[in-house]
Amino acid sequence: MKRLQSISESDGEEMTDKKFGRVGLVARFKPVHIGHAALLESICEDAEEVIIGIGSSNKYNPRNPFTVEETKDMIELVVKPKFSNYKIIEVPDFGDGPKWKEYVAQSYGPLDYFVTDNNYVKTLLEKDYRMIEPHRVIPACKHAPICASMVREEMARYGDWKSLVPSAVAEYLGNNGLVERFRKEFGLQILAGLSAPRDYKRHEDFQTEIKNTKQQ
Repeated sequence: MKRLQSISESDGEEMTDKKFGRVGLVARFKPVHIGHAALLESICEDAEEVIIGIGSSNKYNPRNPFTVEETKDMIELVVKPKFSNYKIIEVPDFGDGPKWKEYVAQSYGPLDYFVTDNNYVKTLLEKDYRMIEPHRVIPACKHAPICASMVREEMARYGDWKSLVPSAVAEYLGNNGLVERFRKEFGLQILAGLSAPRDYKRHEDFQTEIKNTKQQ
């Protein structure tokens, strides 16, 4: 198995010539974009077992415009052709950080690492798991400064969203009418929030992360 050279965020310890064991992560994947694909493929390649959590699995709204089953399908399109060392689980949004934390700890069980760049998630789970950020897992040549909000906004404005997602995901969304459904149900609401330019490369501040997590 390929070995990873990285640095743990929790203690700065170098992980040279040391492969991952059991790894967990959670994201909403709405939709799965090329940044998600790079992360999932990198983790599955370097870990013995990967627990992929679909966040806000109980929500259907402008930030979560695809069902949990549709999201599972998109994840499978990325990882299933190459890997079998993963499991996909649902992680509901409770609107309550401590309750969410307990659910995650019970659902994931013991892990060697938890992958996240969300500061709020880090504060909730740092006593349970050793944290590492995605950019330390993904090879530099595969880094893609993309977020799902960018993809959804390109969909809403009839922009070039297809270049932001894996080709298999683009085909899935198009062939199943999911892009048109998204535009019909949430397009105007998404476009109404685009009055000010957004810097997608800039991380949200801590309070915004908490707010968005509770609104997922």
